[in-house]
Amino acid sequence: MQELLASPYWPFAVLAVGIIAVVVMISRLRIHPFIALILTSIIVGLISVDLPVAEGMHPLVAAVELPMQEFGSVAGKITWVIALAAIIGAAMMESGAAERIVTSLLHVFGEEKASIALLLGGFILSIPVFFDTVFFLLIPLAIALALKTGKDYVLYVVAIAGGAVVTHILVPPTPGPLIMAETLQIDLGITIIAGLLVGIIPAASVIWIGRNMENRLHIPVRGTQISSEKSIEGPSLLVSIMPVLIPILMISLASIFNVLMENSPGWIQFIGNKNIAMGMGAAIAVSLWAKEKDLDAKQLWEGIANPLEIAGIIILITSAGGAFGAMIKHSGIGEAIELATSSFHIHYILLAWIISAVMKTAQGSSTVAMITAASIVYALIGDGSQLDYHPIYILLAVGFGSGFISWMNDSGFWIVSRMAGFNEKETLQTWTTMFALVSVIGLIEVMILSYLVPLV
Repeated sequence: MQELLASPYWPFAVLAVGIIAVVVMISRLRIHPFIALILTSIIVGLISVDLPVAEGMHPLVAAVELPMQEFGSVAGKITWVIALAAIIGAAMMESGAAERIVTSLLHVFGEEKASIALLLGGFILSIPVFFDTVFFLLIPLAIALALKTGKDYVLYVVAIAGGAVVTHILVPPTPGPLIMAETLQIDLGITIIAGLLVGIIPAASVIWIGRNMENRLHIPVRGTQISSEKSIEGPSLLVSIMPVLIPILMISLASIFNVLMENSPGWIQFIGNKNIAMGMGAAIAVSLWAKEKDLDAKQLWEGIANPLEIAGIIILITSAGGAFGAMIKHSGIGEAIELATSSFHIHYILLAWIISAVMKTAQGSSTVAMITAASIVYALIGDGSQLDYHPIYILLAVGFGSGFISWMNDSGFWIVSRMAGFNEKETLQTWTTMFALVSVIGLIEVMILSYLVPLV
């Protein structure tokens, strides 16, 4: 046994045990992801060799304490941003800003190109709003349009889902991309800009995918109990989009200055700080909410309590996933992978995508897949200085990999199934297939871009 533990390949066994434990706990035993990830982090610590142990601390104690320290480290980096994103999303929904964005897009594109409007609506709103909330908001519009035109229901559902998942897996402040940027030590503004730009082609492909599915499947509207009759009164389109646009512009501006100037001005760094930028977006969103609903301070803060509670669960899961990923990194998996692949070359972008895709397929959560894969790859590449391309391409590959196979172990699968009125087979034929195709298209795009535009 001692020889086995001393083997340079032992971290692979640790990784296998960790992945199996997460999958079994979440998918089979139905243990809450937060509990499952923390317990698995401790298990990984107990079977790892050469953990960074504080002086005087017993290794068994370190196996318990280190995951808690890593949990706190991750939570400290993301808590404020995720909480503010939840507030922005709730405020946009309640004030009518989210609805205004979608209805304005539908007005611009018209009935014949409604699928493009729904795609863009999902793409924009999924930046600050969680995927399930975006789908709940937009699916009544898809149902109403399909009943009115008598066609294209599958196309509308796929357009909504496809637009929303692209930014869900690529663009902060969505938790997965946010923690990937922190883990891989990539500037948040660069991550946002790259995620938006690289997401254009996969998102556009969703329309082509949806049209082909519409021609083959002919699934009728079954969710007619959902009402789409809502008041369109509310803020203007320009004002409605400001809670999303302002933080993106502030963070991106600072990133551009950092690239162009060796030392950007302090005030640029301040307004471009993710905490300040997201705070500004939240302030605008909350002001709109209070104004449109005529809320006093007590009513407003009572309303804000609900999205904060939702954000709390997301923060717990995301931070626990970060602790799990950090413990996998401490196991020495980076050195083990490097040793195992020394005799042959495997492209790190492809490897990152494969690791993320395996994690996604096995346990269902895109966020957990992104966090775990990013930690494993970071243990292998470090700051990415030895790569022939910018490490942002690794982040994008992990993001796309986290969408490869979404099936019955993914909550997103059931959200689409139940809200759209699809049975399990139809959801596999639409949602699962679309997500897998977007994942592969994204991988191909990232590999081509890393060669043509390496950014180094």
